[in-house]
Amino acid sequence: MHQLTLAEIARGLADKKFSSEELTKTLLARIAQLDPQLNSFISLTEDLALQQAKAADARRANGESGALLGAPIAHKDLFCTQGIRTSCGSKMLDNFKAPYDATVVAKLASAGAVTLGKTNMDEFAMGSANESSYYGAVKNPWNLEHVPGGSSGGSAAAVAARLLPAATATDTGGSIRQPAAFTNLTGLKPTYGRVSRWGMIAYASSLDQGGPLARTAEDCAILLQGMAGFDANDSTSIDEPVPDYSASLNDSLKGLRIGVPKEYFSAGLDPRIAELIHHSIKELEKLGAVIKEISLPNMQHAIPAYYVIAPAEASSNLSRFDGVRFGHRCADPKNLEDLYKRSRGEGFGAEVQRRIMVGAYALSAGYYDAYYLKAQKIRRLVKNDFMAAFNEVDIILGPTTPNPAWKLGAKNSDPVAAYLEDVYTITANLAGLPGLSMPAGFVDGLPVGVQLLAPYFQEGRLLNVAHQYQLNTDWHTRTPTGF
Repeated sequence: MHQLTLAEIARGLADKKFSSEELTKTLLARIAQLDPQLNSFISLTEDLALQQAKAADARRANGESGALLGAPIAHKDLFCTQGIRTSCGSKMLDNFKAPYDATVVAKLASAGAVTLGKTNMDEFAMGSANESSYYGAVKNPWNLEHVPGGSSGGSAAAVAARLLPAATATDTGGSIRQPAAFTNLTGLKPTYGRVSRWGMIAYASSLDQGGPLARTAEDCAILLQGMAGFDANDSTSIDEPVPDYSASLNDSLKGLRIGVPKEYFSAGLDPRIAELIHHSIKELEKLGAVIKEISLPNMQHAIPAYYVIAPAEASSNLSRFDGVRFGHRCADPKNLEDLYKRSRGEGFGAEVQRRIMVGAYALSAGYYDAYYLKAQKIRRLVKNDFMAAFNEVDIILGPTTPNPAWKLGAKNSDPVAAYLEDVYTITANLAGLPGLSMPAGFVDGLPVGVQLLAPYFQEGRLLNVAHQYQLNTDWHTRTPTGF
């Protein structure tokens, strides 16, 4: 049963081939057996999962149906879950039990999804390797000596290792798409505002967006259907009708205009990945797509702009963690200043501290105009480049990452080297566009992803292209040895 996709699970439950309770018990046993070598979970919720599975079986027995009814999933550990630890991968929130469910958690629970647990992540979603977690690094199931990508590496590793069929994740600068590429999954970052951020602990509020991680585009369509929608509790949520994402999966790609930015194929891209991307392009041409070279001239400025804006917003968002109301509190503080300093110094890890300091500096008097304001102007230029490109093409295609997954610890002494791995993904967050990564092959036994970007609220188009590609390739069906 662990090899079944979400879509296959839905059909199996509908045909009474197995119950949600049987499936849940099977996957919980598999997690207990295999996760110690991956470290993909922070918390398991066995009692809740079995309770939800029994309830889902009862709902089906009463005539209810639904693609997510009885389907096991997990949540990245920054989605608040009532009465369950929500740690953000940080010592700061190690003892925090959320008093309410995030909108995403509530919506999926209402649809009948079964929560198996909370997945490991880079601390406060800051990282590209899932090595900054207070609970230890997550291992890539394709090679346990390599990173799974970050910050949603726990969700990605768990799904790739067939511990469960799908999981929620978040993407601030590529944190859904990059782990998807590194672990041979399909990952979708929706349009900013498409999925509610209420109850999703913030890293950078104007960039964060929740989305699905799964093995296929079809499964991502199912999970996104349960996650998407307007939420009055979230001031950044957009009141836009949610289409049936599964309905357009089988649309023809004939005449689809695909733009390939020349800037993507620079010296920084591994030539073996470039070759795989060109193979993907040829595959889509066979399906009727039309390829056109385009230009995104301001892409080169995106990384410096992102690494001013994101830390600036993080320094503001993380100021609430002060040792007073919730989270880690230092022992025997001498006074209020000592309480703040030691609680934050002990509670935050090195990467989080680094980004808070960078952000606070960029926002400080005398530097705001020079750094933060200029970065926001670059952000507008990046968005304008995309708007001009989408006047000529329907989607944009390129590599998800410049390199395959690196070895654990290989970039720890040079944070900037890790930041540069986000070069192809962060532009979608700066512009608020939807983006998807899908499996495109292997380099040295490690997975490689191809990225698709689309205009606002065109997630269905991305899923359609990815699904058609997956009907004609088998990369997404490959399973890591031992799992």
